[in-house]
Amino acid sequence: MKVVILAGGLGTRLSEATQLLPKPLVEVGDRPIIWHIMKMYAAAGFDEFVVCCGYKSHMLKSYFVNYFVENYDVTVHLGENRVDFHGDASERWTVTLVNTGLTTMTGGRIKRIAPYVGNETFCLTYGDGVSDVNIRALVDFHRSHGRLATVTAVPSPGRFGILDIDERSGTVARFHEKPDNEMGWINGGFFVVEPSVVDYIDGDDMTWEREPLERLARDGALAAYRHCGFWRPMDTLRDQRELEALWNAGRAPWKCW
Repeated sequence: MKVVILAGGLGTRLSEATQLLPKPLVEVGDRPIIWHIMKMYAAAGFDEFVVCCGYKSHMLKSYFVNYFVENYDVTVHLGENRVDFHGDASERWTVTLVNTGLTTMTGGRIKRIAPYVGNETFCLTYGDGVSDVNIRALVDFHRSHGRLATVTAVPSPGRFGILDIDERSGTVARFHEKPDNEMGWINGGFFVVEPSVVDYIDGDDMTWEREPLERLARDGALAAYRHCGFWRPMDTLRDQRELEALWNAGRAPWKCW
């Protein structure tokens, strides 16, 4: 099962860092946040990734193309045009980096990478959030209910869109984005979806969190996997500093490897 990571946004709320870097390359503990996310999935046995690039896509591509140069000792044989890398590769990932457009919305990015996932169920998440969610249990839950998509639902901190969840079936009855003065469960990312969800996306200007998820909910095709543990998006510099403090203190809940 492939893991699709949405990594093309401008990251405007973290502009202190994203003027120079795409948001997924902003570091927590000397490693890009996207590396932490990929380590989470790899620890669960998922090591094939499709990264939806956009803003500063060349930097994301360079990071992975030069991964061994940056992370391993090397011997350079200039006369032989050869480089030797020393040490065992700790990551055995396959990473496909797709330029999905600078201004493409999240739904459009998913539709653009459809050829890279084929006719297979795939995981989908954002390139800026970490959690201690049990990814294996999430995938098993998705396979058990037979709906087109599963969203990880987390308790609302009061600034995100709300999911109305049927208590008996676990189906999402309604998806509505960022309401005022309303608390409940929210979209925490960490989706598992069937390839046919791209039929709910019309084109580049469609936001995944609006029409597609709203339509899936209306059709009874969206289920919620409730997670009450740690979950944190890196939306602001304050978020980045809090994640960094947890990592440096050896108390990062998302570190499962």
